[in-house]
Amino acid sequence: MNRKTRITLDKDFTIGKIDDKIFSSFVELLGRCVYGGIYEPGHPMADEKGFRLDVLKFTKDLNLTLNRFPGGNFVSSYRWEDGVGPKSKRPKRPELAWQCIEPNQFGTNEMVEWSKLNGSGIIMTVNLGTRGIEQALDLLEYCNFPEGSYYSDLRISHGYKEPHNIKYWCLSNEVDGVWQVGQKTGTEYGRLARETSKAMKLLDNTISTILAGSSSPSQATFPAFDADALDEAYDFVDYLSIHQYLSNRENDTRNYVAKTLSTEAYLKSAIATCDFIKAKHRSKKTMMISFDEFNTWDATMAEDRFKNRWQFAPSLLEQVYNMEDAVVLGSMLIVILKHADRVGIACLSELVNSIAHIRTETGGGCWVLPPYYSYLLFSKYGRGISLLPVIDSPKYDSVQYTDVPFVDAAATIDEGNCLSIFAINRDVDNSIPVEVLLRGFGQYRVKEHIVLESENPKDTNTKENPNNVVPHSNGNAFMDGDVVYAELPRLSWNVIRLEKMK
Repeated sequence: MNRKTRITLDKDFTIGKIDDKIFSSFVELLGRCVYGGIYEPGHPMADEKGFRLDVLKFTKDLNLTLNRFPGGNFVSSYRWEDGVGPKSKRPKRPELAWQCIEPNQFGTNEMVEWSKLNGSGIIMTVNLGTRGIEQALDLLEYCNFPEGSYYSDLRISHGYKEPHNIKYWCLSNEVDGVWQVGQKTGTEYGRLARETSKAMKLLDNTISTILAGSSSPSQATFPAFDADALDEAYDFVDYLSIHQYLSNRENDTRNYVAKTLSTEAYLKSAIATCDFIKAKHRSKKTMMISFDEFNTWDATMAEDRFKNRWQFAPSLLEQVYNMEDAVVLGSMLIVILKHADRVGIACLSELVNSIAHIRTETGGGCWVLPPYYSYLLFSKYGRGISLLPVIDSPKYDSVQYTDVPFVDAAATIDEGNCLSIFAINRDVDNSIPVEVLLRGFGQYRVKEHIVLESENPKDTNTKENPNNVVPHSNGNAFMDGDVVYAELPRLSWNVIRLEKMK
């Protein structure tokens, strides 16, 4: 079998401009994501407001545009008023989604303050599970109205003279799921979301709203739920939200790294659903996708969240991510870049501890797991224009998938004409030679070939050995004329950076 992969890039063949909002994440009041994660008063590395500066160093390096808050499943029974005002007066409540005690010591204003330190904005999620239009309007008024109204003046009395000016608003979360408090049909939800979005935009016409679509492509109701909700709300919302997590519960690496073929199919189906409703309504608007929860995740909620009920900030969903997870996440990021013309928001789920690649010890240290570096390199070099690659790769079959390309790739060109080629090698046993033909770009040279690899797919980082799996710049890419030649190590995530010669 010819194992060589050939990739062709043409400067005129572009997918579209990459929206900076695809470099976003998710902060949910789940487990130790917030308490013991980004916020831990009394910790040796915490500032005067309780924000952990060791965690902040890792989150700031990701250069995130937005963070979705406060959930997630958490939001469907959340009372936002509990999380503002004097902390001594905030109520503790049993939180239904994750079966914890929520002390409400970290709420809207704390998230605003932490986001400013982090250099990121907020996607605020409203509760349309147990609440509705009125409470969504109250929260918007509290956050964005300048002054002279009840809730804006309440915000000012809490010490925030200037409005928060939050521009992106999720209209609840995963309402198609039976696990969700306030589950609805697509039509029921679409009508409520339409009226909520309509009212919110009457209060603040500068905001954009996100319709909660399917929680997974495996849902029996996908894509009918999305179509029904869009049918009701299409001309009143700006994005359709979709979610996906990929797992290796089969413990089959070859099959696991092929699962991003389902991510590609999922995005295409969601986009087709949007375009069908656009045609049905004869609308001039093209609906954008908010892929606002995506990651790999093997944990089973039913095993985890009911184990020790009604605790404060228990360790929930803290998967030990490894090298194979880093490759699968890299592959998901490639799929997002390949749909840059339609994916306007993407949020890696989540940011710290729970379903996350930044790990902390309560009262102790902080370290990162291998997929952190996949995302770090994506955020650092994946901006600008997404190019359309033509890829000719050898293929294999796995238990669930046929004709799986061993190599997948995406490419970007930034404002400084720097080219970045992102590539994965799915082969668990062998390296693969790659040739990248550049057409119409002029003269370039290889600046750097960054590789994330490890001896064993299960290798990871720990508190004791935090640098066990880290990227290196010892890749062997070189150029000869208009062709880049490189060897992609087995089961690896690669970034080949090219700079224009003067």
